[in-house]
Amino acid sequence: MVRIKDIAKEANVSEGTVDRVLHNRGGVSKKTEAKVKKILESTNFSINPIASALAMKNKHHIAVLMPEYADADAFWKAPHLGVLKASEELKNIGINIVNFKFDQYDKQSYIESFQRSLKSKPSAVIFVPMFIEETKQMVEQMENETIDYLFLNVDVDGFRNKAFVGQNSYTAGYIAGKLMYLCAPKSLAFLTIQSRDSVRGNNAISNRITGFCNYFNSNNIKVELLNLKIEDLVATTKMQQTIQSFLTEHAGVGGVFVPSSRISTIVNSLNEQVVSSLQWVGFDNTPQNMECLKNGSVSFLISQKPFDQGYESVRIMVDFLLKNKMPESKIYLPIDILTKENVMYNDINQKLFEKEFEK
Repeated sequence: MVRIKDIAKEANVSEGTVDRVLHNRGGVSKKTEAKVKKILESTNFSINPIASALAMKNKHHIAVLMPEYADADAFWKAPHLGVLKASEELKNIGINIVNFKFDQYDKQSYIESFQRSLKSKPSAVIFVPMFIEETKQMVEQMENETIDYLFLNVDVDGFRNKAFVGQNSYTAGYIAGKLMYLCAPKSLAFLTIQSRDSVRGNNAISNRITGFCNYFNSNNIKVELLNLKIEDLVATTKMQQTIQSFLTEHAGVGGVFVPSSRISTIVNSLNEQVVSSLQWVGFDNTPQNMECLKNGSVSFLISQKPFDQGYESVRIMVDFLLKNKMPESKIYLPIDILTKENVMYNDINQKLFEKEFEK
């Protein structure tokens, strides 16, 4: 009898890739999908109905709601991959994970994606609570339908979520302040540049800014803390002019803190002379950010381990559903400080899985 293992070996892919093709779960390139399907057809492969029935017997369906990602804003790809890895590990015990994506800048997209997720009749929902008022309505609806839920990446108090999985954003901001001061201890001022993420009121980003400022305040460091808000990161010429005009008016600025994942967008919009005259501290190991770290444009990146966030959130919810194992209310992942020298070794589990995912 031909097994999934045999198909995977002949196609030179993982068993997980074959399984994704068999069940139309996505995450496989068209070229690889065509190759696997051709082998499946040539071997007359069919899914074992008895094994499928056993898996379905105690099936739990978990809906995952998170922002969509693109090449220009790749942060959310990592937690998506983490969820996908967990779902592949758990599928044989009757756990079905379905992803629902939304535009992180569009409230209506957030609501519509949530409603689609509820139509799938989930046992539980894992989601990123982007918009507070809309989240309140969504939570009320889930609680009325006795659906358990967990917050991923963004921590919001005042709800009865089973847990929060992510970074301690205040501590991460505090560490960013310490790094900045170590980089430029003689500076008269430090600038925080908020992108549209934080202008909108992202709770995680506002906590990072609070932590950043409190490092200086709690250590009695006499330095001016400035703030600049930029609504449109796409209009690079306008952004460049705005930032350079601000820096000209505040000549004592020695470093710039970007509390979102978009530090590369900002750095790459400025001329090299401006960038090299300042210390830059930002967040998240997106490919663009890591490139800036490698070429010396950025001094430090702080990683919130987004791949692990996605992976652990699924594992934690599954433990609750299957074993009634109540998680801690706050599950904080390690805060990694990335430098030019160590960035290549960061998040090896994600890199290994991503290599297989993109075959």
